[in-house]
Amino acid sequence: MRHDTPLNSLGFAKAPADTRVVVAMSGGVDSSVVAAELAAQGYDVVGITLQLYDHGAALAKKGACCAGRDIHDARRVAEELNFPHYVLDYENTFREAVIDDFAESYLAGATPVPCIRCNERVKFKDLLQTAKDLDADCMATGHYIQRKIGPNGAQLHMAADQNRDQSYFLFSTTSEQLDYLRFPLGHLTSK
Repeated sequence: MRHDTPLNSLGFAKAPADTRVVVAMSGGVDSSVVAAELAAQGYDVVGITLQLYDHGAALAKKGACCAGRDIHDARRVAEELNFPHYVLDYENTFREAVIDDFAESYLAGATPVPCIRCNERVKFKDLLQTAKDLDADCMATGHYIQRKIGPNGAQLHMAADQNRDQSYFLFSTTSEQLDYLRFPLGHLTSK
């Protein structure tokens, strides 16, 4: 397939300003760097953070994914870089799809990994749909994973930095989801 317009850094044959990308912002450094880098490249960035915990209890938490202070940090980054940022209340969904399932599985003798469940049942299901509803061309995350195009489409590969690789968290990501996802940090050889 011939492209008259060269592909931008996210793989689209259009200018970054004409490419809307939703960035899943946990409030941590990695997703903030992704949002900042894409905004600096001129992309139409929209930040989204999922509130996964009770807001009152979460305000004191730092470092847990999508906790209170981290939501504030994500909002501050978006304000400083002048792109919209939305916080979606997913507390009930998270509790049912991840926490309750974790407890039941653990009591049954399994050793589930909550981050994998959250990625497959919340982040890469509902959040992807929200990005599509916002007419985004793709969704980017701060995961250290490489997305490469193979003979049958997008493929998930380990990060260039083996010490930061997070591909094991996303082993259940579908081909359809990979077509839509971008991982701008996966090619970095060190953090």
